[in-house]
Amino acid sequence: METNAYEAEHEDFRALCRVFLEREAVPYHDQWERDGLINDALWKKAGAAGLLGVDAPVEHGGGGQADFRFTAVFVEELTRAGVTAPGLVAHNDIISSYLATRTTPEQRARWLPGLCSGELIAAIALSEPEAGSDLAGIRTTAVRDGEEYVLNGQKTFITNGEKAGLVVVAAKTATPRGAPGISLFVVESGTPGFTRGRRLDKLGWRASDTSELFFDDCRVPAAHLLGRENAGMGYLMGGLPRERTCISAVAVATAEKMLADTLEHARTRKAFGQPIGSFQHNKFVLASLDTEVTLARVFFNHCVAELNAGRLTVTDAAKLKWWTTELQVRVADRCLQLHGGYGYLRDSPIAREWSNSRVQTIYGGTTEIMKELIGRSLGL
Repeated sequence: METNAYEAEHEDFRALCRVFLEREAVPYHDQWERDGLINDALWKKAGAAGLLGVDAPVEHGGGGQADFRFTAVFVEELTRAGVTAPGLVAHNDIISSYLATRTTPEQRARWLPGLCSGELIAAIALSEPEAGSDLAGIRTTAVRDGEEYVLNGQKTFITNGEKAGLVVVAAKTATPRGAPGISLFVVESGTPGFTRGRRLDKLGWRASDTSELFFDDCRVPAAHLLGRENAGMGYLMGGLPRERTCISAVAVATAEKMLADTLEHARTRKAFGQPIGSFQHNKFVLASLDTEVTLARVFFNHCVAELNAGRLTVTDAAKLKWWTTELQVRVADRCLQLHGGYGYLRDSPIAREWSNSRVQTIYGGTTEIMKELIGRSLGL
């Protein structure tokens, strides 16, 4: 069965990613996990190596590659190297795609060069203390006042929140008929009224800074509105298939890595005088996981092809997201079990993957929300 959807140019990019990560990330990753964030120097080195803004326009320092497979390769190599850096993935794909497609020429010239060079770290601020998957429930507001918007509200669980020099913020604005709509704004670091709260102490993804953000009478130039006023929900919905495919790239690559590592462990670890993989129960567990991971890869490749062709539906993206992330959690749990007591040690590779995997079924839309979307598509 064909599970490889990559071509020579993607493999060349893979080689670039692999060499870069082994030299610039792997030796420092343990320290980043202790620090709770990636060192600033890594961002600039990644930009100089051409790993940031791969799909951004060439004239603004990007790679000009609209092919999502380059993003998938970057994610796979981060996973292979054991570098837990969701902030890099969010910056490099999710946020840069908004800034490459929803901006004016002046806005692109202002922000994209910094994103591509790593001089400007980006974040997207959607979730709030009382609004996560339900974006319509956000309470942050933006009121037009002359040539500015005044933002008030709070955001939480923001990846890159502590270090971001640029944040895309979702806020409620009034439509012409008075009903609240959602608009997207770019808030730059140092804008009066924009402050950062505490760094959140997470179960996993320890090398990623995740923070609270506050906007208190924060005055943002009207020129920093992304696209049209009150069109933000449409923009977010349009971007969700790509975001969920990106999350699934992490899920599939991580499941493949955990399975490969556990198969090697099962061949070499002995109990009662024989490899633990030779016991029928363990063999059947691994056979089941191998089958499911293979199927996940095939469906992922299909969805990437659909995304590249502009045909990936919200429903299929939801199917991909919930299935692959739940599979990632299941693989992590079964593989940790097969590693026995060593798997439960905090610094063991499988323990790290187990703790990192759990959030995948939550952010980007919970599994329950994904199933609700699929159910609606069935007329239920």
